[in-house]
Amino acid sequence: MPIREIERRTGLSRNTIRKYLRAGTVEPRFKVPDRPSKLDPFAEKLTGWLRIEAGRSRKQRRTVKQMYADLVALGFDGSYGRVAAFARSWKADRQRDAQTSGRGTFVPLVFRKRILSPTFY
Repeated sequence: MPIREIERRTGLSRNTIRKYLRAGTVEPRFKVPDRPSKLDPFAEKLTGWLRIEAGRSRKQRRTVKQMYADLVALGFDGSYGRVAAFARSWKADRQRDAQTSGRGTFVPLVFRKRILSPTFY
């Protein structure tokens, strides 16, 4: 594949692509330092709320915006986006766990085909 096509698909510069091709690495790896989040002191509380809300019916659930407002009342001074990202990742992890644990697995029912005799026509 030409370098320009790789550039178009990935959005990286040609020089960066050349550097990775010469190095022989398949994927760029960036070091991401572990940083504390403003949400860390409230993560356990928010996880508990999300667990409770998941058990409720759709009409009775609180929205993430309402949970954010409750966190602000408790002293959280971060952004709504951080809370929404936490809720999305929590839901994705929960979905992944449900798929791997065997719960939520679809098993189709197979019925024996019944052949009608000519007397029923």
